[in-house]
Amino acid sequence: MSEADEVQLRHVDLGRPAARSEATEGRGEARTEATARTEATARTEAIEERTGAAEGRTEERTEERTGAEEGRTEERTGATVERTGAAEGRTEERTGATLERTGAGAAARSIPSPDQFKLRRFFVLRPGTLNQAIKDVEALVDEKVDGSVHGIWLMAEVDHWNNEKERLVLITDNSLLVCKYDFVMFTCDQVQRVALNFVDRISHGAFSFPKRSLLQRGGEGVRVFWDRLREPSFTSRWNPFATDFPFITFTSHPVWNASDTFAQLCDVKNFREQLWDAAQKVHAVKPVPGKANGVLVLNQQIQIEAYVGLMSFLGNQNKLGYCMARGNIGF
Repeated sequence: MSEADEVQLRHVDLGRPAARSEATEGRGEARTEATARTEATARTEAIEERTGAAEGRTEERTEERTGAEEGRTEERTGATVERTGAAEGRTEERTGATLERTGAGAAARSIPSPDQFKLRRFFVLRPGTLNQAIKDVEALVDEKVDGSVHGIWLMAEVDHWNNEKERLVLITDNSLLVCKYDFVMFTCDQVQRVALNFVDRISHGAFSFPKRSLLQRGGEGVRVFWDRLREPSFTSRWNPFATDFPFITFTSHPVWNASDTFAQLCDVKNFREQLWDAAQKVHAVKPVPGKANGVLVLNQQIQIEAYVGLMSFLGNQNKLGYCMARGNIGF
């Protein structure tokens, strides 16, 4: 073998390991790439699995939270409804209690005592009765003689035998009108007219009786005089039906404390003041010849000359001088 052939063989032998190395390297690179791809795929799948698991957990947590929130919302709504119901219940209870108290208060005000219950027997307290009575007595006023009406009072007249009688009293420009009114039949049975320019004295104070008298009367009254020079006769003093006395006596009506309206309507002090004012004006305009002008006001006891007074005792105790409901007996 020649040297050229040996050189070629060596070159061939040297070239084979290089080719083998290249092939090995290529296969290694291919394996590396395949491994990388496999690892990448595995990692991707693992990431996707983790992502899916995370999404699943997130969805589960979201659903759990949503359910929990809905449950709490429902619980809160239920609690709110319960509170609202409880509040409405308490409100209804309070309203009921208020109505009960109001009803009880109204009942207590209407019938606070046996005395107040007895007041309901007076016909003047019936709805509309007093208004109708005032219209009826105002229709009896003669404007030419009496003038216009200044005021109306519900009073109790006390006669010389200590008998009480229910009266409607009017003060006009020129007159004092004392009306006996029937609150049952709505009729005026009697009218006593006293000219104010003849009124010369007004006394007011507590009632008094003679020393040996068995009678007594509380409260205060007012007595109006219109002829100080004329004294009642002996016969008139002992006649329980006499009406020729030159004075008339008033006191408060028993229903004066029924309401504020009746308190004003039965105010003896206000009646006295307005009577004095009206009488003074008439004395200045229409003086009476031979009489002193002006009205004298005296604060003194009002004397009632009655001793035994059995008739007045029975009459006043049973309110016979008033229009009242009297049970099965009637008025």
